[in-house]
Amino acid sequence: MPWLLSSQLELLSSSPSERQCERTAFSFYCAVRELQPVWLLEETRRMEVFCWDAGRPRAFSASEALLYAVVHDHQDYARYLLDRYSLSALTAPRCSFCSRRSGGAPHLNVAVRYNRISVLAMIVEALKDYDAEEARRAYLDSCGGCAHGADAGKTALQVAVELSRPDCLLLLLVHGALPHGLDAALQRLDTAAAGERRDAQRCLDFLLLFLPEAPAMRHLQDETPHWQSLLGNEVFTWLCGLAPPPLLLQALRTLARSVPGQISHLPALLQPLSWP
Repeated sequence: MPWLLSSQLELLSSSPSERQCERTAFSFYCAVRELQPVWLLEETRRMEVFCWDAGRPRAFSASEALLYAVVHDHQDYARYLLDRYSLSALTAPRCSFCSRRSGGAPHLNVAVRYNRISVLAMIVEALKDYDAEEARRAYLDSCGGCAHGADAGKTALQVAVELSRPDCLLLLLVHGALPHGLDAALQRLDTAAAGERRDAQRCLDFLLLFLPEAPAMRHLQDETPHWQSLLGNEVFTWLCGLAPPPLLLQALRTLARSVPGQISHLPALLQPLSWP
């Protein structure tokens, strides 16, 4: 499975039945990778593909198929699975290594890790099928529960910050994900290579827009010249609690709280990048 750590693949069992299940699953994985038609993929999944689970084969689930669709950006197949199976396609599948339910929101994490923005948008849109707002937010903010996953213990938003995926981050924030991870965003900006700094800056900017209250990060004053050069003096003094936010930042924070979906439609002049 592509979302497992590579060292785990060596530990897969080798009984004849298990190997047959692995072969059918791999064939299906290749078919999704080749962007085969949706009808063919579904016919194959329901009739020919099996997984080894708790000592016996079982049918390949829609949730597992959706993970493959996310990895290979098969948008038509992802759309079909979400339309046909709704929230059941987003349930966490069993870990291929330990056969436990992985928990969390692996589809969100994988979409962010592979930067599948269109599929991520479909997933967060499908979350509207939750009857309760609390359930939707809990899914957005859930962490991977299985220690064998590549993003174990991390929310999709944390993965977006760590990998500097600003478009994915904005989607998650607009749909209600908690804007945690400011320290990680600052660290990422500090260590980003020149070619990655713009995306790291955008991630930090988006987090600043959606913070419920002004942060108080006085420890930044321990390296004042360094952080002033990275953030600009106005943002630096605001983060340290020494001054109000820049006027543009304050206005956009108000917009983010009232109509968050409009942030991505702002003209380039008002896009949140470099507040001074």
